[in-house]
Formats: sequence, C-alpha cells, structure tokens
Amino acid sequence: MEKLKKVSPFRLSSLLRLQKDPKLAFKLFLQPNPNDPKPFRHSHLSYDLIISKLGRAKMFDELEQIIEKLRHDTRIIPKEIIFCNIITFYGRGRLPGKALQVFDEIPSFRCQRTIKSFNSLLNSLLICREFEKMRELFLSIEKLACPDVCTYSIAINAACVRGCLVDARDVFDVMLKRGITPSVVAFGTLINGLCANSELEEAFRLKKMMERDFKLRPNAFVYVALIKGLCKGNEVDSAIKLKEEMLRKKVELDSAVYATLISALFKVGRSEDVFKLLDEMKKNSCQMDIITYNAMIHGYCMQKDFDSAFGILTEMEGKGCKPDVISYNVIIRGLCMEGKLREASELFEDMPRRKCFPDVVTYRILFDGLCDGIQLKEATLILDEMVFKGYLPRSSSISKLVDRVIQGGDTDSLWMVLNSLAKGKFSDVTTWRMMISVVFKEDRLSNTCELLDSLITRKEDALSIL
Repeated sequence: MEKLKKVSPFRLSSLLRLQKDPKLAFKLFLQPNPNDPKPFRHSHLSYDLIISKLGRAKMFDELEQIIEKLRHDTRIIPKEIIFCNIITFYGRGRLPGKALQVFDEIPSFRCQRTIKSFNSLLNSLLICREFEKMRELFLSIEKLACPDVCTYSIAINAACVRGCLVDARDVFDVMLKRGITPSVVAFGTLINGLCANSELEEAFRLKKMMERDFKLRPNAFVYVALIKGLCKGNEVDSAIKLKEEMLRKKVELDSAVYATLISALFKVGRSEDVFKLLDEMKKNSCQMDIITYNAMIHGYCMQKDFDSAFGILTEMEGKGCKPDVISYNVIIRGLCMEGKLREASELFEDMPRRKCFPDVVTYRILFDGLCDGIQLKEATLILDEMVFKGYLPRSSSISKLVDRVIQGGDTDSLWMVLNSLAKGKFSDVTTWRMMISVVFKEDRLSNTCELLDSLITRKEDALSIL
C-alpha cells in the first residue's frame, strides 16, 4: 500500500480553503497528520482561514479552542486583523463580553492593539446595542489609540440608532474640529439618521456640503437614504428626480432604489407608474430580485388586490427567484387585515409545500388576525403550535385572547391557553398575574363565577405554572 503523503503547512491552507464543512475543517486543522506524533507547524494563513470558517458558522466553542491554541503557539506572531475578525464574529453572535475579552487580551498574543481593533470592538458593541459600554470606551479612547474617521462614523451611527440626532451632530462637529476629514460613510451615516427622522432639509444640506466643501461624491447608500426620506414624506416626485440625478451622475442604481420608489408609488395610488419603473429597470440591466418583488407584493396588498399579489409569487417562482418568508408574511398580513382569515390560514398551511416555513412573525400575524376575528378556537390551536416550536405571541396578544375567551365564558379554552404556555415554560409570574388581572376586572365579575370555581379546583395546575 502506498504511504500517505504528509500534509504540509502550505497544503493545509489549501485544504482548509476548499473544505466547505466547518466541522470537518476544524477537525482537519487540529489533526492534519493524525498518525504523526510530531507537533504541526500551523501557518498564520491556516489560523486565519479556520477562524473565519468557525466564526461565520457561529461555532464559538470550537473558535475558543483555536484562540487558545494561537495564544500558546509562540512561533506565530498574529496580525491584528485576526483579532478584528474574531471581535466582529463575537459581535454578530451577540456575545459582547467575549468581544471585550478578546480586545483586552490582544497583547497576550504578542500583538499590538491599534485603532483598527478598537473600531472593531466599537462596532461589535453597537451590533449588540451595548451603548453604555461604547460610551465608556469612547471617553477613554485617548489612552488606547488615536480616533480616526471610522471611529467617529461608528459613534455617529450609534447615536442615530438611539435616536439621539443631537449627539450624532455633536460627534460629527467634534470630528471636523479635530481636523479629521469625514468620509462618504461618515456623511452617509448621519444623512441616513436624519432622513429616518424626517429631517430632510438638514440631510440635503449635508449632501451639498460633502459635494461642495469636501469634493466627495455621494454613493448609492446616501441616495437611497434621501430617496427613502422623501418617500416617507410622500414626496414621490422629488424622490424620482433624485433617482434621475443618480442616472446622470452614473451612480449605480440597485434594487433598493427601485423597491423604495415602487412602494411609494403604490402608497400614493400611482400604481400605473410602477410599470414604467419596471421597464426602466430592464433598460438599466437592473434585475428584479426578492426586494423589488416583495415591494410589488406589498403594493398590491395595500390595494387589496390579492390576486395580483399571488400572481407575483407565481412569477417569482417562474423566473427562479424563490419567495422568502417575508413574501408570504406580507400577503398573510394583508388577508388578515381584510378579515380574509380562511385564505390567510390556507396560505399559512401551504407554505411548507412551497418550501418556505413560517417564522415567529408569520405565527404572530395569523394569531393576531384570528384573535381580532374572534376565531378563538383556531387562535388557541395556533398558540399551542407556536409554543411547541418555541415561539410566543406578544403579551398584549395573549391578553387579548384571554380577555375574549373569558368574555365568552369558555373556561376550557382558557385552560388550554394556560396549559400551552406552561408546556413551553413560557408562563411566569408576570403572565399569571396578567391572567388574574383579566379575570378580576370589576365589570367582568358577574360573568366569571364558573372560572373562579375552576381556578380553585385547578389549584395544582396554577401552582405548577407559577
């Protein structure tokens, strides 16, 4: 039998790059030559590859093993970018504590921290909405590194996410005072925040400033923010003019621009102009995608034209663009709002056959629709199915269901609701108190004698829920 060739460090990097399964890649990294007792000399590239694969797959336990191995692999002097990636992966995984820990420990890996890893940490904390920790770090930044335009852009974004536009402007002004030239991203972040809060005059002033004073060319993100802001205020003609400006200045138009305009035209009752936009998309070689198709579906649902909305689903499938859960949720919501609960339930049941499975939003839409339509038995069954899948309606929706069940004097259905919640271990003291508060409303006492008797006789059930 021919002896197997040993895997070299260079060969390992090639194999890791080709390996699609992160579990197999992890195993390969740890044991590239299982029969060789000698320690393997991993390269910087192989560490980078395995960290990226595990991070994208959110295999954080395995990632920690690689990090520890890297810490003790004294032959390797890691580059800071590796730690920037690790911090980013922890941020996306909603693990801010881990991101902070990695940043603090960078020096123990024989690597110097710079503003790059600091910015990665700030952005990860932003993803995790750890605003207070971000503020603490930002105040102590001078001890760690010299802030750059990326640092300020992240801080501006954090202020916009919190809805504190005064803080966002202050950060922008501080950046200018320190002589740091704002980037397109910095301008775009603040413009987006202003547009989201309908401060369009200030947003357009900033656009003019970036073009005139800094000779910066607005990118698609800036234009999309402005177009969305105009459409939000029903200034559709101004939004279309801005789209024309993009064409003149050869800024690439993507599907987000057209989707925004399509939704706005439907909203103001100008559906006939939508087809002109679709023709323009074809001329500009901008393909219809899931975003634009969903905008069409939403528009038809606003018009209560559900046949056309279903027609878009069929068209998507015919053109190889698979409808996603949002496509179905939009139609189900529209049907529920129009009281077409049977059609909504049928589409809900048909989703798995169409290879798209309901998510928590789908269940909540249908549950709320059934409660509003006083189809309480069906709502109770959907609740039980939700709990089985690990989902839960909003507390206000549960309260509405319980309230209406009690109004109808249906004690059995009430206990079905309580038992469903208990099965999923979702019922806590707060939930139980909510139930009790509904039962003991003064204007309902005359209708709840039977229920109170049940509460007493089912004492053990109540205690188990608590």
